[in-house]
Amino acid sequence: MSEAGPTRLGLPGRLAAAFQANPLTPVLAILGLLLGLVAVLVTPREEEPQIDVTMANVIVPFAGASARDVEQLVSTPLEQKLSEIEGVKHVYSISRPGMAVLTVEYTVGIERQPAIVRLYNQVYSNQDWLPPGVGVGQPLIKPRGIDDVPVMAVTLWTDDMQRGPTELAEVAHTLETEFKRVPGTRDVYTVGAPDRVVAVTLDPARLAAYGLTVADLAQALQAANVVRQVGERVAGNAAVPVTAAVVCGTKPCARSSTSISPNAGCFS
Repeated sequence: MSEAGPTRLGLPGRLAAAFQANPLTPVLAILGLLLGLVAVLVTPREEEPQIDVTMANVIVPFAGASARDVEQLVSTPLEQKLSEIEGVKHVYSISRPGMAVLTVEYTVGIERQPAIVRLYNQVYSNQDWLPPGVGVGQPLIKPRGIDDVPVMAVTLWTDDMQRGPTELAEVAHTLETEFKRVPGTRDVYTVGAPDRVVAVTLDPARLAAYGLTVADLAQALQAANVVRQVGERVAGNAAVPVTAAVVCGTKPCARSSTSISPNAGCFS
């Protein structure tokens, strides 16, 4: 009966056999362990690593324009310009009556400050896209970041038909104060609340009697809506700040404004 010959080892087997017989193998193992410990010590670690997620909103007012006009004259041309910026990943736009809101999102890892500088340069160095003479206002750029993403949204509603958005806005502003007291909150704001306005009812007969137009009255109201800090009144070892303003009581605010008409003279 013939004896079997020696087993032929493959490449992994020959390498293992060489390391088993080599006296440097323990030294290499200890060196690899030390290098691993050094790598663990020098590698930076953070519980919450700061990742650059840069984005910004570009708000363009267009008073009196419909959503379709805003889209055709503002949103679409501006989207094309913003897409040319280096590092931009996505450009979104929302066209509303009287306003266009565009969101520019950069690729993750793009540094925030250079990215915002490029955005400002692209918007203000290419203002020839603005249609001249149609009432498009100056763009407003608001940088955003990962911390500006809301983590909780609270929706308020009511089944009472006697209550409207004004009452809900009052409740929302009250909740804002309570939420801001929670430790760790960064920003709390209300979306969708109606703005406070003053309704002015015009009397066409009186306007005609004074020889005024609606534009004249609007300018007079705008001029009356001024508050200025004029100085301080020092008396009794105390300084009291003095503010000059036009105060409207229960009477119509138009009566507190002053206008000059070539036909009617001066009235107040």
